[in-house]
Amino acid sequence: MADRPHPEQGFRSCLGVLALAKSYEPARIDAACRRGLSIRARSVASIRSILKNGLDTAFLEEDPEQLPLQHPNIRGQGYYH
Repeated sequence: MADRPHPEQGFRSCLGVLALAKSYEPARIDAACRRGLSIRARSVASIRSILKNGLDTAFLEEDPEQLPLQHPNIRGQGYYH
């Protein structure tokens, strides 16, 4: 909303994104918005295009949990008890 010269324009964009919830599930809208932010495409038309073309699917999967770092100098919780 800060990129718009008038607050009303940002508000209308927010309403447009919320209106997409009638056609798409919330997880896809969230993923499309994250993709839009990453490529600096913040308009409703851009988010709608991302959803229409299925470009949001790359952002649906969460990063797998990383395994803890294994190193001989890392003592772990057992060392302190």
